Amino acid sequence: MKSAPILVMIPARMASTRLPNKPLADIAGLPMIVHVMNRAQEADVGQVVVATDSPEVHTAIQDHGGRAVMTRDDHQSGSDRIWEALNSFDPEGNVDTIVNVQGDLPTIDKQSIRASLLPLTDKEVDLSTLATEIVDDEERTNPNVVKLIGTSVTENVQRALYFTRATAPWGDGPLYHHIGLYAWRRSALEKFVSLPPSPLEKREKLEQLRALEAGMRIDAALVDTVPLGVDTPADLERARAVLTQQRNHHAQP
Repeated sequence: MKSAPILVMIPARMASTRLPNKPLADIAGLPMIVHVMNRAQEADVGQVVVATDSPEVHTAIQDHGGRAVMTRDDHQSGSDRIWEALNSFDPEGNVDTIVNVQGDLPTIDKQSIRASLLPLTDKEVDLSTLATEIVDDEERTNPNVVKLIGTSVTENVQRALYFTRATAPWGDGPLYHHIGLYAWRRSALEKFVSLPPSPLEKREKLEQLRALEAGMRIDAALVDTVPLGVDTPADLERARAVLTQQRNHHAQP
């Protein structure tokens, strides 16, 4: 019996400039957004709902047995989209915790989704996320790899002090790659979407800094792998190779 209602929400929009119609891109015979939905359902932490501005995505989800909620097409962020969808899907406020799984993570594993909820067992934590230790030297200096600067709470949880595209912190020791999957308390999400974009958020182009600048506490569970985010045609080909291999493996007698 789950102690509090949890809802997994997957924002999906069609207006990607680098990869048009991204949510519906075919990967091993299924639209990408359906793969993400399937991974979220495998995590078995709560009901899964896709939040989209696209009738085509809505139809694709329904055709594959899922649930989708239509939202406006002018949202500035996925957090704004899931807040609208949450209030449409659950206007009575029964859901206490919302796991926001990005719609372009078709290889996300169920253990990572479950791990995102671990930090919320501490009542002081407003929202939680994921990170993994960087092992590839190129990632240490890559501005597209967002780094978590944190302090250890437990062996597997870090309290976030900052997020940056720079190589940080300085000196010897591990660096952590932030994974953009979030678990929100409903009250924290409501507060977050009411706030204007913050100065550091706009400077680093990292939405989570808005929460830190507003004094909200973010803890990150440490996981072993980074899911493949699909932003470019090359990413899409990698995802196709990974998931086709998995499908073929499972099909073997």
